[in-house]
Amino acid sequence: MKELTKNLTLAAALTFAMATLGASLARADDAKPEAKPDNEVSYNVAIVSDYRYRGISQSRLDPALQGGADYTHNPTGLYAGTWLSTIHWIKDDGGSDNVEWDIYGGKRGEIVKDVSYDVGVLTYVYPSNDLSHVAGFANANTTEIYGQLGYGPAYVKYSLALTNLFGTPDSKNSGYLDLGANIDLSQGWTGNLHAGRQNVRNNGIASYTDWKVGVTKDFGFVTGALAVIGTNADKTFYMSPENQKFLGKTALVLNITKTF
Repeated sequence: MKELTKNLTLAAALTFAMATLGASLARADDAKPEAKPDNEVSYNVAIVSDYRYRGISQSRLDPALQGGADYTHNPTGLYAGTWLSTIHWIKDDGGSDNVEWDIYGGKRGEIVKDVSYDVGVLTYVYPSNDLSHVAGFANANTTEIYGQLGYGPAYVKYSLALTNLFGTPDSKNSGYLDLGANIDLSQGWTGNLHAGRQNVRNNGIASYTDWKVGVTKDFGFVTGALAVIGTNADKTFYMSPENQKFLGKTALVLNITKTF
C-alpha cells in the first residue's frame, strides 16, 4: 500500500509538472512575435522644434516638417527609402533651396547572434541649390557610404563622403564617426546616447564633435523624442548669416513622429 501511494504521488507530481510545462509553452507560443512579411513598406511624418543633423541646425534653430517612406525585403535584409525635410541653410548661404531630399539603400542583418551590421549608400539632394555659383561654396549635393556594427543597444557607425561635403570645397573623403546606444528603459521608454566626430577634409575649421542625451517614448499613436544636443563647432564658421546665431549651440530639441 505504501508503494502504491508513493507511485500515485509520483504520477500526480509528473502530471502536474507536464501540465505546468504545457501551460508555459502555450504562453511562450502566445508571446512569439508575428512573422514579418517578406516585403514591408512604412511611411513616417514628423515635426521637430529644430532640425539638427550631426549636431548642427539645418533649419536656423527653427521648427521643420519632415516625412519619408521605407521599403524592406525582410528575408535578405535589403532596404531602400527616401526622406525629406524643410531647411533654411541653403538659402541663408546664398542658394535657392529650402528642401533636403535624402535617397538611400543598403543591407542589414546579423553577423552572429547579437552582433548586427548595416551597410549602405546615402545621397543628400538639394534640388537646384546653386551653391556652386556662390563664392566659397561647392555644390551642396552629397553622397556618402556607411557601415555600422551593433551589439545589444550599442553601435558604432562610420560614414565616408564620396563627394564634397554639404557645399564645402575640396572636402571629398570627409568622414563622420558615430558612437551611441539606445537603451530600453521599459514601458515604451528608450534612452538615447550619442557622440560623434565630423572630420571635414582640408577644412579643419569645419571639423567638430557633437553629442546628444535624450529619451524616446512610444505612445502608440505617435512617438516622441526629447534630447539635449550640443557641439564644440567653431562659432564663426557655423554662424547663421541670416540672424548671426550659432547653429551648433546646446539646446533642447523635441521631435514628434507618426509612423504608419
